[in-house]
Amino acid sequence: MTPEGKVKSDCKKLLDAIGAYHFWPVQTGYGAATIDVLVCWRGVFFGFEMKRPDEKGLARGKLTKRQEMTLQKIKAAGGEIAIIKSAAQMAAHLGLSENEQMTDFWMGSSGHD
Repeated sequence: MTPEGKVKSDCKKLLDAIGAYHFWPVQTGYGAATIDVLVCWRGVFFGFEMKRPDEKGLARGKLTKRQEMTLQKIKAAGGEIAIIKSAAQMAAHLGLSENEQMTDFWMGSSGHD
């Protein structure tokens, strides 16, 4: 699994565990361009683009023009947007409490895959 694939997998586990609506579109060239995942949680719409973390923990890779434009459209429509490099970062953007973020409820009983 690629580093970005690992981030996506962990984020899917988180979203499933908290009961959030999430859609991971597969781009086929038809319809409107979009980003990695669209989420609705506690009445708020989120648009997240995943980027793998580098050795310093920073998001690696640049947004494409299409990704930038899509994120800005979501923001202009009142949604929340973020570039995500970890499930913990996604949890923070979703507004999960610090206690919820510190527990491993969404990663399974051991906290590991």
